[in-house]
Amino acid sequence: MKMSRTRWLAAAVSVVAALGVMAMAPIRPPEPDPLPQRWQLDLDIGPLRVASVDVGDAGPRLFYYLTYRVTNNSGQDLQFAPVFELGTDEGELFRAGRDVPRTVRLELLRRLDNPLLEDQISILGPILQGKENAKDGLVIWPVGDADVDEIAVYAAGFSGETAKVTFTNPDTGEEKTITFRKTYMVRYDVPGSLERRGAKPIKPKAQRWIMR
Repeated sequence: MKMSRTRWLAAAVSVVAALGVMAMAPIRPPEPDPLPQRWQLDLDIGPLRVASVDVGDAGPRLFYYLTYRVTNNSGQDLQFAPVFELGTDEGELFRAGRDVPRTVRLELLRRLDNPLLEDQISILGPILQGKENAKDGLVIWPVGDADVDEIAVYAAGFSGETAKVTFTNPDTGEEKTITFRKTYMVRYDVPGSLERRGAKPIKPKAQRWIMR
């Protein structure tokens, strides 16, 4: 049975699980400031795609991937350390790069044939100001359930905005504080099985900044 959209997005945020307070009522994240008060990078995310890559003895496996361009127009040089996560309406949540063999990363870089494209490790480090110093990145996740209807990608590390929310655990009376970080969310509808899509791009349904 598919989870409702609200439920699976809430599962992807995983606030309750992260705190280990399973009986607590869900906490509603604040909205981002409409006018950024902290540094923010310009992010251009390409379409999501699925690739079949041979991983040796395990044979061919499916992987999600996308490319993006990040430009620093913040007015200051910054350290760049992005984190990408992918959630599905089946309750799955994947951190980019985890359970992705090095051979898969190298094969997708070869297929994309862009000498300026950097993987998630090589792109870490300083990002200088100006469009001439923009970086192109590749992000990869393993495919779990190949029959999903909705996917959301969360891109963190592109804004310095944070917000803290303090709440009281109703069972213990203990106060806890959660720090939310401004994150770029991109949502996709995925009709049909991923196994039959090939490299056909999955275009975004909606995208916006959220606090997560």
